Amino acid sequence: MKPSLTDTLCTRCGLCCDGSLFADVELAGTDEASALEVMGLEIEEDEDDSGLLLQPCAALKGKRCGIYPYRPDCCRTFECRLLQEVKRGAIGVEGAKTKIAEALKRIERVKELIVQLGQGNERLPLKERCAEALALSEEADADPEINRKRDELRAAMTSAEHLIQETFLGGE
Repeated sequence: MKPSLTDTLCTRCGLCCDGSLFADVELAGTDEASALEVMGLEIEEDEDDSGLLLQPCAALKGKRCGIYPYRPDCCRTFECRLLQEVKRGAIGVEGAKTKIAEALKRIERVKELIVQLGQGNERLPLKERCAEALALSEEADADPEINRKRDELRAAMTSAEHLIQETFLGGE
């Protein structure tokens, strides 16, 4: 039996769940939010009381969902731009794997720089971690090495965000 595209691509990616693409995920309502809270996931209230599943998702185990049969509706229906393009034949599976690998490489570099600048909270979405690392490093402004790393982080994050937007979210 041939593996599905989600088995082939999504399980090597995980960016929609690890805080790289999104800071949170809008839930369908209070019942869904309550069910996820019972499973130990962190839910934040939003304006319409439906709830937000904070990212990175605590149910993500490696690159796989630990609550896959019980995942929220938004997770069931989300397809990134890359998956959509593979489904319609605009890009092949091998090309998609290459794009995923490049995105993971860029994001890993951003994470390395974030840690080097003293921000270690892995429970924050990538953009927030980057912003905190840049803010923390401003205190050591006179240190040329810190300034160099801060500039490198800005460039690495810009590069990663551009690739994420273009490849996974669709458009500029």
